[in-house]
Amino acid sequence: MIPTPDSLDVSRETFDRLRIYADLLEKWNPRINLVAKSTLLDLWQRHFLDSLQVFRLLDAAVPHWADLGSGGGFPGLIVAIAAAEAGNPAKTTLVESDQRKAAFLRTVLRETSVSAQVIAQRIKKVPPLRADVLSARALAELSTLLEFAHLHLADGGTCLFPKGRNWKSELQTAQKAWHFSFEAIPSQTDSEAVILKIKGIARV
Repeated sequence: MIPTPDSLDVSRETFDRLRIYADLLEKWNPRINLVAKSTLLDLWQRHFLDSLQVFRLLDAAVPHWADLGSGGGFPGLIVAIAAAEAGNPAKTTLVESDQRKAAFLRTVLRETSVSAQVIAQRIKKVPPLRADVLSARALAELSTLLEFAHLHLADGGTCLFPKGRNWKSELQTAQKAWHFSFEAIPSQTDSEAVILKIKGIARV
């Protein structure tokens, strides 16, 4: 079921861009498996709304948001589309090493007339991004994400990592190797999930 601009709490312009994105994803997905086929029927709730809630955690002006392992574009493309109208973040970078998925990301940006940088390299080979906000969804366990953040997060920056039902276990493991402060924000789309808002990352 396709929602309305009001149900998503977005403007008509942003909604039209999201429709273009959804159509392209459904067209490309059989060839390069951007999202699990089983989730396509629940695309708007499972992927779009889930990503919009991450974007809406912005509480200040952000010069640079970087999304790692963007895949089909969640939440990075959603952030870029929302930012096109909001003007915040000022710059969005999507890192995706799979060349076909990177081509998909660039296609959506072109078709929606949205500006963002797509870097088609492995995360560890990308020069430090110095991002003010760093996101990653369904990419790796928290300990690995913190390694990536240590490389690519600006001083004083914030990580926003959506995590599923095993988030507490991942958190305990990560705390053995890293110092950080965190807030576990309940997900609006999954009662067992949270968005981990993390700051002050340092090795133990």
